[in-house]
Amino acid sequence: MNRYCFALDLKEDPDLIAEYEAHHRAVWPEIVVSIKDAGIECMEIYRWHNRLFMIMEVNDEFSFEQKEKMDAANPVVQEWEKLMWKYQQALPGTAAEGKWQLMNKIF
Repeated sequence: MNRYCFALDLKEDPDLIAEYEAHHRAVWPEIVVSIKDAGIECMEIYRWHNRLFMIMEVNDEFSFEQKEKMDAANPVVQEWEKLMWKYQQALPGTAAEGKWQLMNKIF
């Protein structure tokens, strides 16, 4: 099992942050299925102020390339991602359209 960690920021707006968290308390069932179908065994998101940290544990069949293809072909995932971008913003120093940034393990 491999583990990957990512970071992303939310827009600094308490109302938007509350909405974002509400969406994640009731993630659409199709999104959960797409996560599992990609080989992601466990996914957790943590927040500190407007900074998000996502931890993914994946099985041996998981690949980022395959997940990207699956997501691109899934209209529900595309709708979810569009909705989430209402609340998210790229990390400083990354492309304006950048989403989750893979973090390097240092310890």
